[in-house]
Order: sequence, then C-alpha cells, then structure tokens
Amino acid sequence: MRLATVKDQGEETAAIIMGNQVVMLQTLNEVFNTTWPVNLYHLLESGKLTSLAEWFENINQDKLQNVLRLSKSDVTFAPPYRHPRKIWGIGLNYVEHASDLHEMAPNSEPASFMKPDTAIIGLHDTIQIPHQSERTTAEAELGIIIGKECRNVTEKEAIDYVAGYTTVIDMTAEDILQRNPRYLTRSKSFDTFFSFGPELVTTDEVEDVHQLEVSTRINGNLHRKNIVSNMTFTPWNLISFHSKVMTLLPGDIISTGTPGAVVIRDGDVVSCVIDGFALLENRVEDVKQ
Repeated sequence: MRLATVKDQGEETAAIIMGNQVVMLQTLNEVFNTTWPVNLYHLLESGKLTSLAEWFENINQDKLQNVLRLSKSDVTFAPPYRHPRKIWGIGLNYVEHASDLHEMAPNSEPASFMKPDTAIIGLHDTIQIPHQSERTTAEAELGIIIGKECRNVTEKEAIDYVAGYTTVIDMTAEDILQRNPRYLTRSKSFDTFFSFGPELVTTDEVEDVHQLEVSTRINGNLHRKNIVSNMTFTPWNLISFHSKVMTLLPGDIISTGTPGAVVIRDGDVVSCVIDGFALLENRVEDVKQ
C-alpha cells in the first residue's frame, strides 16, 4: 500500500495512492461507513495501518469503482505528517560519501544525530539556505518509518516494527559543521532542512530493501547513487541500535544516510530518486539573495 497526505480546502488529509490516482481516506469512510483515521500520523499512532491495508485489499471492487478518485497531477502533496516524535539522521553511512568529506566512515557504531520537526517540508516546497550559511548541501536518503513501539529489538526482529519507507532530502549547513563537529545539531536543524514524502510505501511493496538504489540529483543531473546494501549499517542494524538507546514510536523516522551530498544554490532543484518510489523534489532559495 502507498499512502500520502494531500491538501484539501486548507486541510492536510490522508489518502491512498492507486497508480496515478488518489483516493481520500475520508471519502472511503463516507462510502463504506468506516472510521479510519484521516490523519496519516494518527493512523500510524493508532496501530491500524495493517488493518487498513487488509481491509482495502478485500473491499468490494464494484463499489470501489464508484469512489471518487483524483489524478495525482491535480492534487497538492504535503509532507506525510508534520510532527513525528523523533527524526534520527545517520551520517557517513556510505563509505564513498565519507571520502567526499575527507573523513573516515564510522565502522563500529552509527554516527547519528536528531533533527526537529520544524525542519520538515514536503514535495515541491522550498528549501531555504539560511543567512548563516554560505555552503549548504542536500542529501538524498532512504527513510524508514516506524510502525509500532520498538524497544531493545534484534536486527532479525526489526522489520516487524517498520510501517514502511519514504524518500528523504536532508540538508546540512556544511560550513557551520566544518568549523567545529560539535555544531552538528545546529548545522542540521534550520527550518526547511528535512524534506520527506510524498508517499509512505509499506514494507510489502518492497521485495528487498537492501537492493534499492538511492540517487541524489541536482537540476535533473545525477550527482551520486548507491544501493542500500553498500551501507555500513543496514536498516535493520539502525533500528536495533537506536531501539537500545531510546524507545522508537509510531511515526518516528530514521533517515539512513546519503550516497552523496551536493552543494545547493539559489534556483537549483534537488531530487531524491529511489527505485519504485515517487519522486521527491524541492527547489532552492537562498534567503541572502
């Protein structure tokens, strides 16, 4: 199943993606007399995502044919949700990216950091390069979305706690970070510095997450790509490791690291491209211009 959040008459509401069409959850509730949460975060928090997927797979197809559907090209996508309890980012998780920065990739434990929800934007929203930075980078990443409370799990158990995956573009004020590594949180936390969505792709839609190819693109041109299996710390390792630090909750996001960061400038368009996922793309504005 693929879910998203779209803007409808000033509200942000959950929808199911069916190919190139969008069906509002509220519409399904009205037609089928159901009470599914129409906020995607609340759906995750309620633990009803699996039940929704099973119900949707088995509903009356004749009745579904008559449900109002919108074209993806006619709707405005919002971020899947605005206020996760936690956003974990992972630094230097591909060895090649570490070499770009002339740093040694961590090989014993992930180099993780946290980001605030005020950094969140979605598809086609504008990334703003702040006054404090002269060199900001953008990084395409695979995002993991936690589906249920997760504490002290093993790598083997980790997938059972995953709701799905998403595309992410993570920003860094690299010049701030280079002044002192202790400035990591500040360099990562400016408004508009975390774009994700437009879709949440449930785990059953991805045959093998380790074979996904993740690409950072700038103005339509490939900057860097790599496959998830080349991460130093795999998705299941990241979930297990962080679940032993703090309890992971439904809607928490782990952004798993980038194959390559690209410097962004005013007027650029940066993209995250992942096999089989909807494109995530944002334009860039330098507020100093």
